[in-house]
Amino acid sequence: MQAILTKQVHVLTLFFALMFLVVNVAEASDDYNEIEWTELMPADDLQALLNPPEFLADIEDGSSNDRVEALGDLGESGEQTKRFEEALKSTRVIEAFDQQRIRIPGFIVPLESNEQQQVTQFFIVPYFGACLHLPPPPPNQIIYVEYSDGLEVTTLYDPYWFEGTLVIDHTQKELGDSAYTLRLDDAYIYEE
Repeated sequence: MQAILTKQVHVLTLFFALMFLVVNVAEASDDYNEIEWTELMPADDLQALLNPPEFLADIEDGSSNDRVEALGDLGESGEQTKRFEEALKSTRVIEAFDQQRIRIPGFIVPLESNEQQQVTQFFIVPYFGACLHLPPPPPNQIIYVEYSDGLEVTTLYDPYWFEGTLVIDHTQKELGDSAYTLRLDDAYIYEE
């Protein structure tokens, strides 16, 4: 009888140990993969943006030439200028991020609000003022969000953490284009 009870205790112990392992694995799958903005763009787009044509330094901020469309009008042609312009408009994405649960820091650019003045549609951008100052980030550096619950945003200066499922989806809005959409689970003020 003692041997049978000992065997049952071992079986129950093994069962609970396996259940603990299954629960922990399930909880681990709920984690978000924290990513950097540069991971969302192909390496050659990043290289082109990091090596802009030299004449761009002479363009005054806010002038008529301070826009993507003006690059071709400036008479500065060449492979570097062409590649830089392509990277500024790039909708090329990293396919491996499609349907991935991610966590990314960023800033909110409101697009629509509800009656309670909560933001229900917005872009997530990598730096403050993006989309409001020209040129906007490339579409592969802008993430679109529709959030019917609404998000209370008291100031646009605050960075946030965003968590959710990333989807490859091109969205065009007046303030810019995005190559990704985030099905938002949570957003909260950024803290390291």
